[in-house]
Amino acid sequence: MTRQAVRAVAKGFGKRWRRSYCGAMTYRFAITAPVFLLAALSVAGCAQMRGDMAPQGAEATAPGAAPHAPGAAPSGAPAEIAAVVSAPEPPAAARTAADFDTVTDAQKAAATAAPTGGEERLGEVVASLGDPTEPGLWLKTGLVTEPTSGRVEVVGSGASGVVELRPDPGDGAQLSIAAMRLLNLGLTDLPTIAVYRN
Repeated sequence: MTRQAVRAVAKGFGKRWRRSYCGAMTYRFAITAPVFLLAALSVAGCAQMRGDMAPQGAEATAPGAAPHAPGAAPSGAPAEIAAVVSAPEPPAAARTAADFDTVTDAQKAAATAAPTGGEERLGEVVASLGDPTEPGLWLKTGLVTEPTSGRVEVVGSGASGVVELRPDPGDGAQLSIAAMRLLNLGLTDLPTIAVYRN
């Protein structure tokens, strides 16, 4: 075989090899490309699913932080009686006196416990029913100038209970609906109340 014939054979073999190699690469790409595409879509779908499953409006909470009690009414009651006189706000659909009175039986039992002494008698007031939407056990009176712990006693019946004393610039006084019920008073009564400060 001549040198020119050898070159011709080699040149033809090279063309066939390039066609074969390129064809194999094209075939391999045609097979593997959809696989990589499906894998990418699967990863993106999982990430989206995790995002959708996260609670809407969730707030980050620091480790060890105490959860907020939903529905709890803010209270300015002194710390020593806050657990007794504070209560949740009444429901929006409240209609009856029992609905507006959100003080628990346990709180009422603690509030009516016998006084232990160390009280200061501030005076007497004629009280009426206060705002029924303000929860808790409280008396608004002009006998105090700042919120403080105290006790009220119905003159005549002797019924008494621990309340938060709240300042009120008016001449009269107002009892919460829970305090009225605690003292066994009618909601339209105008009792004379002896007021004590702890």
